[in-house]
Amino acid sequence: MRRILVIVFVFALLLTLGQSVMGQDTITLKLAENQPANNPVTKADIRFAELVKEKTNGEVIVDVHYGATLGQEAETISMARTGVVAMARVNAVPLAEVVSDVGVFNLPFIFSGYDHLWNVLESDVGQEIKGKLENVGLVGLTWFESGFRSFYTTEPVSELSDLEGMNIRVQEAELPMKMVELLGANPTPMPYGDVYSGLQTGVIDGAENDFVSYYTSSHYEVAPYYAVDNHLHPPAIIIMNKAKFDSLSEEHQTAIMEAAEEAKEFEKREMRAFQDESKAKVLEAGVEITEVDTSEFQEAVMPLYEEYPELQGYIERIIELQ
Repeated sequence: MRRILVIVFVFALLLTLGQSVMGQDTITLKLAENQPANNPVTKADIRFAELVKEKTNGEVIVDVHYGATLGQEAETISMARTGVVAMARVNAVPLAEVVSDVGVFNLPFIFSGYDHLWNVLESDVGQEIKGKLENVGLVGLTWFESGFRSFYTTEPVSELSDLEGMNIRVQEAELPMKMVELLGANPTPMPYGDVYSGLQTGVIDGAENDFVSYYTSSHYEVAPYYAVDNHLHPPAIIIMNKAKFDSLSEEHQTAIMEAAEEAKEFEKREMRAFQDESKAKVLEAGVEITEVDTSEFQEAVMPLYEEYPELQGYIERIIELQ
């Protein structure tokens, strides 16, 4: 009888402990991503989620929703601000519509290369601008790298004059629209998910992006001419709702920030390797790649710098960091 009671007691104790463990609250943080699964930024999001789970012993789960299932970047920025999602990985171009100082990173030809970009992002300039996200209810977790953007079109572009009169898709943001106007084309704002059909049906004559996005979105199938001018190199960033971040324990906050930094290094490696791979893939598919004379492109867009006097201080500091 005593043996039976002991067994019953042990079983009840184990059951109670099991219920206690299972009853512990797991914090789930939804992260919105507009790029497809094979894009390096999506892979980095997933790596970030793995690192957060590892560093918090499974107490915090980052649930990555990629492929724009939760919306395009302008929408997910708004969702992160209001707390509809906890996190989003977004580009600096739409983010500048909410935090104007981010726009300095979107000026054409502001960065001379990858090293210059990271010298800036990891300097006081990058930290200051990231800190300004808190004014709009966001926390910047870490910068990510994007590739240099160039134009791809349905007809060849070998010099600046070839862009004249073309309808070029841009993100719905002031700065890229002005840039395309200065280059003689017609800026045509359009959601990213509509670009393929827009090119296919002739609603637009071209768009602009890096080799990775050009390849992973399959835009090369309907716009087989890629003119390398490297006009923009806006970084990306993982943003988080500030109220949600502040509600976490100090240990969880630290784990998330550490995971973000490690994911950044992963993303940089993946992005650079996949840029080369994407270029090779589109060449193999028959895309015509033209290296254009960028000097005339640079000269055409220089007036844009004068339109943002509030950014002049940052511009000077960025130039000094070359």
